[in-house]
Amino acid sequence: MRWPLRIAIAVGLLILYWGVGYVLEDNIIEYVIRIVLFCGINAILAAGLNLINGTTGQFSIGHAGFMAVGAYTAAWTVMQLELALYGGRTDLALYEVAIVFLPALGLGGLMAALAGVVVGVPSLHLRGDYLAIVTLGFGEIIRLIFNNWPALGGALGYSGDRPLGLSVHTNFFWVASVATLVITLIANFTYSSYGRALESIRDDEIAAEAAGIPTTRFKVLAFVISAASAGVAGGLFAHLQSSIQPNDFKFDKSIDMVVMIILGGLGSVSGAVLGAFFVGLTLELTRDLSEYRLIAYALVLILLMLFRPQGLLGTREVRIWGART
Repeated sequence: MRWPLRIAIAVGLLILYWGVGYVLEDNIIEYVIRIVLFCGINAILAAGLNLINGTTGQFSIGHAGFMAVGAYTAAWTVMQLELALYGGRTDLALYEVAIVFLPALGLGGLMAALAGVVVGVPSLHLRGDYLAIVTLGFGEIIRLIFNNWPALGGALGYSGDRPLGLSVHTNFFWVASVATLVITLIANFTYSSYGRALESIRDDEIAAEAAGIPTTRFKVLAFVISAASAGVAGGLFAHLQSSIQPNDFKFDKSIDMVVMIILGGLGSVSGAVLGAFFVGLTLELTRDLSEYRLIAYALVLILLMLFRPQGLLGTREVRIWGART
């Protein structure tokens, strides 16, 4: 598919999202909208993590840490920009929201990417269980830092020191637009020459090195892109809530992401998105049984490994943006 046509489709989707967003907000209860928004944020998280765990064949289980970095960075940035530009007003027009929200999401993604470099450079020489332990430790360290940082609310969470908490800027238009952009970029990266290099690392890292591929550099690149997408998702999550707390980014959140990509199919971007919506809807339907969620996850994964170990889609893709099937 040629780039002019891709751009035209993207613009058309943005207009559609805008219109659908207004229709939903006018005619569907807020509860249903929030479920859709959380599923969209999950899709961004899952597509990014799939780049590490699926395409590259590494095993990261601390992705909630990158999400936390993006969430706190975006929340703090929006608060400062609103105070500096609009005197703390919350009744902002759409263009005013864009002026404060887009830079905040970008900075959240950038800070998460920097965290990805800090974690990835020393740890991606490791493999398998050792890498999983390092990423798990990073996620918990980040959570504990925010938990003990008084300027960002500590254990009580960050609400911008305002009675009504953080500005709720995240809506259907923003989530759908950002999800479309991020997932499209990740899909195109996955099916580029860089993505093929990552797949070769997954299949046989020693052979990839022998073929001249700088494996550590490519693994760090995948880690950074994945961390940046998690940071952007964190920014959307922060401004869907009136406040964010360290406990929003516990180990359970990282496990949710891993389950999404395993259910959908490791290595499939379309599968990651499908798994994200499946997990998001399942979590909401089983909210009253939340204490049994991990047991349910274990049973689902056991059954999946027994009867469909490749996941719901396996490595297959929906043919979008020129990706191969």
